[in-house]
Amino acid sequence: MEELNTLLAVRHEKMEKLRALGVDPFGQAFPGTESSSFILANFSESRVVRFAGRVLSHRDMGRSHFMHLGDDAGKLQVYIQTKHLPEQSQEVFKLIDIGDFIGVDGTLFVTKTGEQSVHVTALHFLGKSLRPLPDKWHGLTDVEQRYRQRYLDLVSNRAVKDVLTTRSRLVREVRLFLEERGFLEVETPMMQSIAGGAAAQPFKTHHKALGIDLYLRIAPELYLKRLLVGGYEKVFELNRNFRNEGISRRHNPEFTMLEAYWAYADYQAMAALTEELICHLAMKLNGSLEVSKRMDGSETPVTINLAGPWKRKTYRDCICEAAGADWFGLSPEGRRARAQELGVEIIPDLEDFEVTNQIFEKLVEARTTDPLFVTHLPKELVPLAKQNAADPSVVDVYELIIGGQEISPGYSELNDPVVQRQRLVEQAGAETQKLDEDFLLALEQGMPPAGGLGLGIDRLAMLLTGAESIRDVIFFPLLKPRE
Repeated sequence: MEELNTLLAVRHEKMEKLRALGVDPFGQAFPGTESSSFILANFSESRVVRFAGRVLSHRDMGRSHFMHLGDDAGKLQVYIQTKHLPEQSQEVFKLIDIGDFIGVDGTLFVTKTGEQSVHVTALHFLGKSLRPLPDKWHGLTDVEQRYRQRYLDLVSNRAVKDVLTTRSRLVREVRLFLEERGFLEVETPMMQSIAGGAAAQPFKTHHKALGIDLYLRIAPELYLKRLLVGGYEKVFELNRNFRNEGISRRHNPEFTMLEAYWAYADYQAMAALTEELICHLAMKLNGSLEVSKRMDGSETPVTINLAGPWKRKTYRDCICEAAGADWFGLSPEGRRARAQELGVEIIPDLEDFEVTNQIFEKLVEARTTDPLFVTHLPKELVPLAKQNAADPSVVDVYELIIGGQEISPGYSELNDPVVQRQRLVEQAGAETQKLDEDFLLALEQGMPPAGGLGLGIDRLAMLLTGAESIRDVIFFPLLKPRE
């Protein structure tokens, strides 16, 4: 700590020396700069350039100096002979630290070691860093500090920046893909009087002017379906959802979802759209349909093959393969006993269909590597989906599993207001005041048959970048404040 305080004091002293020289330590605009990637891609010896960035390294060779300046696109070496700079610039140069921002004018040349560089003719001080950056070679080693001080992680670890940049490109490509297919991007309320569209614990807030409690949305589904009632036929929303639940490697309380709805389509059309979208993203972002990912409990990554057509299997067949062909013929007590034999922990208050779903999550979902559409789930699990015409105990849905986790659910949407009310009442139990009566009223006006899908953007980014934690694909994940 004493060493850090000494370093801070030295940098503050340099800041004041810059002011004494008439130089603003925090700079002014520096227009006309080119990016490092553009300069290198259009390299021509003796070409005059202007470049700006953060000082990442400094090699002092007496009167000659080599520095690497980092910008958004990468880094570029600059070569400075201080004796050729104006007297004030020579004094300013002495006050530069690693982490400072500078701008240079100069000409391009190639060093004796073959590195493309800028021979500096003019130096401009643009911003003082009052704290030292993390160690050049090791960066931030404390995991929590990396998330808490993401800005430092980005400066010291290019791979982190590449992952987060890929996530941003992913969102852009999703928009372009859907817009090219006639979908309209819309926005729906993030504060709702009734939290609906999924079974989850919401965050609660209060609106003073209206004197009412509101909830941060757990899903936009019920509002997007209102738009189908209103005549829109293809809509999507890239939305922030909030769930007041646990934090884990796969869960952040604030997360990003894509939801899309398509009038006159069904779950099969949405499955085909989802497969096409993810394959498109993989090729666009990675140039390959193969991705490398470490599964839960695995020491080494596995290769996931996204090449289609993707397999489809019913929920019932998955359960029978994992837990025995006689599973559905057993009594509820027999299923609990079988689950225990298979090493699946069952807590006492689970419903019978939830016991079966524990088998699915632990023995099917967690062990599935390549893409698999699991179809026809029990109606109790998906209260907003249309029942299957041949088997009313199941609904026309898919659940897409890739790399041991759910990536996307998709439905043939339930548009029967009578059945929908019954389902929501069953889900609400004694808390019928939580029914969204306005949504049910909208359904009574008539909603066309439609397909819908959800796609977890954070989990998809994890898949396509190989990130092991959802925190690695979120710029600023939620953390408990320091005490």
